[in-house]
Amino acid sequence: MRIIGLSFSASDPLTIGHMYDPRFDKMADVIVNYSLEVKPRQTVYVWSQTPAAPLMLAIYRRILEAGGNAFLRADLPGAQEIFYTHAKDEQLDFVSPVDRISVEEGMFDAYVRIGAETNTRRFNNIEPSKVQRHQAALRPVLERRLQRSAQGNYNWCVTQFPTEAYAMDADMSLSEYTEFLFAACLVNDPDPIARWRELGQHQQRYIEFLQAHHTLRFQGPDVDLTMTITGRTWKNSCGKRNFPDGEIFSAPHEDSVQGWVRFRYPAIYQGREVSGVELWFEQGRVVRACAEKNEDFLRSVLDTDAGARVLGEVAIGTNYGIKRFSRNILFDEKIGGTFHLALGAGYPDTGATNQSAIHWDLIADAHHAEISADGVVFYRNGQFLI
Repeated sequence: MRIIGLSFSASDPLTIGHMYDPRFDKMADVIVNYSLEVKPRQTVYVWSQTPAAPLMLAIYRRILEAGGNAFLRADLPGAQEIFYTHAKDEQLDFVSPVDRISVEEGMFDAYVRIGAETNTRRFNNIEPSKVQRHQAALRPVLERRLQRSAQGNYNWCVTQFPTEAYAMDADMSLSEYTEFLFAACLVNDPDPIARWRELGQHQQRYIEFLQAHHTLRFQGPDVDLTMTITGRTWKNSCGKRNFPDGEIFSAPHEDSVQGWVRFRYPAIYQGREVSGVELWFEQGRVVRACAEKNEDFLRSVLDTDAGARVLGEVAIGTNYGIKRFSRNILFDEKIGGTFHLALGAGYPDTGATNQSAIHWDLIADAHHAEISADGVVFYRNGQFLI
C-alpha cells in the first residue's frame, strides 16, 4: 500500500466539512484514555482515510491533552484501487519505510486504525492474487505489531467512523448507522469508560472458567468441532483493542482442531462476500472447503500461505447490544449469541504460534448450539450458563 500523508490542523472539527457529532469527542476520550492509555511523551500512530477527519482530530486533541504526541496518516479514498490496478510485482512486494517504522520499538508506543471506507466493494474486480501478494509482503509488519503487543509495550485499537458505504452494507441510512455505531460503543452512556470496565469484570467469570479447562466441543445443526486449549490464554475483550468490543477469545492448539462447521453469516474479506461457507478440519488444517457464493475466492485465500488453513483464534461474542448483522466484522464478531473462528495469524499473547498473512474471522450463529469444556456444557442457545 502506498502512503499518502495529509496534515490537518487542530482547529475545530466543524471546519473540516465532514459530518460531526459531539459523541465523537466521547469516542476519542475512551480510545485515548482507556483503550490506548496514552501517557505523557508517548507517540501514537493514527491512521484512517479523509472522511474520518472529525474523529481523527478529536483523537489528536485528546492525545495532546494526555501529554502525548501523534502522527496523523489520512489516505485518500481511491488510492488503494489505483495501487492494485497498476502495481507490478516489485511494487506489490514493496513495504513503505513508514509502515516498518510504525511497529519498531522506540518509534511509536501506540496505534489506532479508524475504518472509514467510502466503497467497501473496491476490490471486487481486483485480481485476488495481487492483494494476497501485497499482504504477504506486509506480514512482518503485522507480526511485529502483535509481538510488541504481547510484550506489553505497544497498545493498539481498531475503531470505525460511519460512512455511507458502511450504512448501505448494513441496510441502514447514514443516520441510523451512526446511531448503531454510538450505541455499540456505549458512548450514549454518561460514563462509557465505567461501562466498558463493568463489561470486563462480567466477562472475567467466563475467562476464569475456560482457563481451567483443556478441550472445547461445539455441537449443533451447523457444527461438530473439537479443539484443545490446554495452556492457552483467554483474553477479555472489553474495549481495549477493538472499539466497539465484547468478546472473549483465545487460540486452539494448531494441530488439534477436528470436525466440521457451517457459517450461516456471510464471511466478508477484502471487500468480497462469501456465503454459505463450510469447512472440514483434520489435525488442525482445513482439508475441504466449499461455499454457496465466491467459492473460488475462498479457496484462493486458503492458499495464501501455509498458515492460512489453520485457526489462529476461537472466540465467543458477548455484546448483546449489537442486535443485527451489519456486514462489518468489527461489529458482527461481537454479536451476543455467536461464536467465531479466525483462519490465519493468531495473537501471540494467547499462546498462538500460527503465522500467516491473513486473519479472517468467520461468524457462526450459536442460538441452536452448545459449547462444552471437558464435557461440561457452559454455553447453550446463545447464552452462557456460568
